[in-house]
Amino acid sequence: MTKLWTKGYHLDNIVEEFMAGDDPTLDLRIAHYDCIASIAHAKMLASINVISKYECTQLTHALNEIITLIQNNQFKIDLEQEDIHTAIENHLTEKLGDIGKKIHAARSRNDQVLTALRLYTKDQLEDIYNLIIEFCESLHKFSTKYKDVPYVGRTHFQKAMPSSIGLWSSAFIESLLDDILLIKNAFNIVDKCPLGSAASYGVSLPIDRQLTSDLLGFNQVHNNVLYANNSRGKYEGIVIAALNQIMLDLSKFSTDIILFSIPEIGYFNLPLELCPGSSLMPNKKNPDPLELIRGKSAIVTGYLLQVLELSRALPSGYNRDFQESKKPLFLSFDIVSQSLSVANIIINKMTINHEKCIESFNNEVFATDKALQLSLNGMAFRDAYQQVANNLDDVSLSDPIKNILNKTHLGATGNLGLDNLSEQINLLKTNNLQGEK
Repeated sequence: MTKLWTKGYHLDNIVEEFMAGDDPTLDLRIAHYDCIASIAHAKMLASINVISKYECTQLTHALNEIITLIQNNQFKIDLEQEDIHTAIENHLTEKLGDIGKKIHAARSRNDQVLTALRLYTKDQLEDIYNLIIEFCESLHKFSTKYKDVPYVGRTHFQKAMPSSIGLWSSAFIESLLDDILLIKNAFNIVDKCPLGSAASYGVSLPIDRQLTSDLLGFNQVHNNVLYANNSRGKYEGIVIAALNQIMLDLSKFSTDIILFSIPEIGYFNLPLELCPGSSLMPNKKNPDPLELIRGKSAIVTGYLLQVLELSRALPSGYNRDFQESKKPLFLSFDIVSQSLSVANIIINKMTINHEKCIESFNNEVFATDKALQLSLNGMAFRDAYQQVANNLDDVSLSDPIKNILNKTHLGATGNLGLDNLSEQINLLKTNNLQGEK
């Protein structure tokens, strides 16, 4: 197998293995996209007469054959090939001879990997977008079903004020809708074609970068050829930062369910098929999937810091350090996708123990409502606060359901705005990530 940079000498075997790292495996994720980008590049080369139309047709046909091999798990990258770009070019050369050797004119592996990663990232963000919408739909169904079920809201995990299951679950819908804004922003930033930036400084051929951008479905060309390469690491960081916010939401979601499903509280019922047991204790039914979501949230935060630190002190232009940014990006997508799918299953299967929710109320939960009522009757709130604080035993135990339904200002337990949330979800579902129907 021929390396793309071969100059008549060989690398030390240990050094070669070290430099290849995980790329022979990881690059299979972007192999399909590298072929698509190569087809676009070949068409552009034909348009400026660097290759003939016949050669372009031959390259396109051979690249489509490689795509089929990839889809059937029949394409592999050998260690000595280093990466997917070399493996594909070697395959083309073996099949087409000198025609295969022409594909790399006017590009570098630097802009090749940038392009493949961006195409991959766009598709992955679209998948995450759809998973968030699906989860929001499930949360909305859950919120509607249990919107009038009261439970004791907590701050500092101490009893605070009356709340409702609908308020709890719809809070996550709104947060996830904010996460979608972050996903959209990341998508829009990534949606620029870097092909033609080559090794950071462009090329001396009259290439048509707009053509390749259009062929690949990018919104625009990534203009500055140096910044296109400097963006490696930065763009991964922007994407993982958006993914990290999703995981932070799912971590809070998981912790709430873990706490509220313990027998001493018992607001939530987790079905047995979601709760593995202990190898020692026959009585155990553990919320392991929720604990793993919470744990994996920390992992994604770690991946974000890893990518940010990789690019923090690098000079302009390509640096091999960027090779290490692939794995955290890929694995972050894996974790978020799996976690959203599992969270969706949980919210669809989890039920509420109405009796436990009602039993959790005592008179002190209504202390704030009592102080506010006194202030409504003319007493200064601070005086009302002190009076209630000094006489908590005199606070009446109110009807929890009536209490939550009487709070009708926007966003409160008696006015959750679920119809508005439903409209937002349906609009996002109708449109794609780019806002197009």
